[in-house]
Formats: sequence, structure tokens, C-alpha cells
Amino acid sequence: MIKRAAAIVLPTILAVGIVAYMLYRVWDDLLVAVQNAVWSYLILAVVICVGAWFLRGFRYRSILASLTVTISIWLSTACIYLSQTANLIVPARLGDLIRLFILKHEADATYTNGLSSVVVERFFDIVTIALLGAVTLPFVLNVPEWFITVIYVALALCGIFVVVLFSVGKLQSENKYLKMGIDLLGQVKEASLSPQGIVGLSALSIVIWLTDVVICYVIALMFGAAIPFVVVTLAIVIGNLVKAVPVTPGGVGTYEIAVALTLSLAGVDPAVATLIAVVDHLVKNGVTLAGGVVSLYVFGDWAVSLLRRAFSHSLDVAEVR
Repeated sequence: MIKRAAAIVLPTILAVGIVAYMLYRVWDDLLVAVQNAVWSYLILAVVICVGAWFLRGFRYRSILASLTVTISIWLSTACIYLSQTANLIVPARLGDLIRLFILKHEADATYTNGLSSVVVERFFDIVTIALLGAVTLPFVLNVPEWFITVIYVALALCGIFVVVLFSVGKLQSENKYLKMGIDLLGQVKEASLSPQGIVGLSALSIVIWLTDVVICYVIALMFGAAIPFVVVTLAIVIGNLVKAVPVTPGGVGTYEIAVALTLSLAGVDPAVATLIAVVDHLVKNGVTLAGGVVSLYVFGDWAVSLLRRAFSHSLDVAEVR
């Protein structure tokens, strides 16, 4: 019990500590920036963020359709909202596994279908983010070496994964667990490497992540910072690649540091860069949390119990009826 509580409490304390320290460092300048903020941009950012989640829902429904699982865009969006809400609290992105249970309960999908859908979604997210980063690198000056390393390591890992997928047809095993893994990779290959999958999911992923950049760009305008779009794009890329390492719940703290650092390197005042990073993540996480609460009402009481068990790390197959 103590070990389970520590797994949630310690990363949360770390996340809060990082954000608190970032704000403390620039507190005086930060108050001035807040007083001069144009708050109508905040409303615009929230509206765009809500729309972005429905784009994600549309893409997730497309992924599930390629796995012969048919659900509405409302259900696919609610499914993502709930799992992402869990990821804000549960470490190591384990909240994604909630989708397996939701899809089993709502659409009678197999657990392999659910897991395959998450893998496909994450693959397109990472490859799109890394490609956007690679495109922006030549246009941003004074980029640290580790930015380049992070982006190209991500691309290399995606390339290795594609090679593995192309090899799936040649793999066979009598071992129960290896066979399950091969079946899962086979489904991922079917959903992501077909011509329709590559074109459709790639296009949707680019739109989704550019929308994520636009939200941060609008937040920058809120504080009167006219930052080049390529710089904001690189900041979002680095923020999300760093956030992919599950150090804190939802990447809170690590994301803010990476985004603020990137903006500062491009000449943005440190106080404004900190505010943009914190408010940008606050808007995105706030909309996620609100959508997660609404989704609980959509799914009903069983989902509340499911989420509670996920937070207590006692989720198991018997939960699904």
C-alpha cells in the first residue's frame, strides 16, 4: 500500500515542485506579465483545445475502424478523455490501459484490439512530433545538441519499429505470450502500414499536432509575445518528447521546463516564456480534466469504479462485465 501511494505521491510532489520553482524564479516579472495579459486569447485557446480533442477522437475512431471495431466519434473522444485524465494522476501513462476496458465494455472489442489501437495512436504521435521537430530545426538558431539528439533518436526508434512491423509476417512462436505479441504487432501493422492508414492517419496527426502548436501560439499572443511559429513548433516538439519519458504524472513540470527553455533560447523573456509554458499546459490539462469528468457521466457508474481502481493500481480483467 505504501509502495503504491509513493508511486503516485512522489512524482506528483516532484511535478508541483518543478512548476513552483519555475514560477518563483521569475515571480516579480511574472506578475507584470499577468497584469498586461489579454484574456480573450485564453478563451480562444480553450475553444481550440476542445476542438483538438474531437480531432483526436476522429483519428482514434479511424484507427479502431481499421481493427474492425466500430464506435461513434463521441465514444472515441470520451474514451481518450478518460484515459488522458487517468494519465494526469497515474504514472508511466498507465491510464492508456483504461481504454482496453472501456472498449471491451462498450464495443465488445478484444483486449488485443484495444492495446493495438493505443500503440498505433502513440506511434503516429511520436513520428509526427519528431518529423515536425526535424523540419523546424534548420529555421531556429542556437539549438542545443541535445534537442537534435532527442528528435533523431525518436525518429530512429520509429524507423526500427516500422522494420519490426514489416518482419511480423515472418515471425512465429508456440509460446503463448510471444504469440500474443506477434498477433498484436500484426494488428498494428494492418492498421498503420496500409496505404489508407499511412495517408489518412499521417494527415490527421499533422493537423492534430499543428493545432497543439496553435494553442501555444495563441497563449503567447495572450502575453503580447509575437514568437515565430517555427519556434513555438519546436518548443511543443521538445516539450512533448521530454514529456514522453514518464517521470511525473502527465509530464507536468518536465513539459513546462522544456517549453520554457526552448522559448528562452529563441530570445523570449524568461518570465514570459515560463508563463506561456505553464498556462499552455494548464489549458490543455484543464480541458482534459473537464472532458474526463463529462466522459464519466457518458459511461456511467461502472466507469467511476474503473477509474477509482486504476488510481489504486488494483485494476484487473474481472472489472469488465
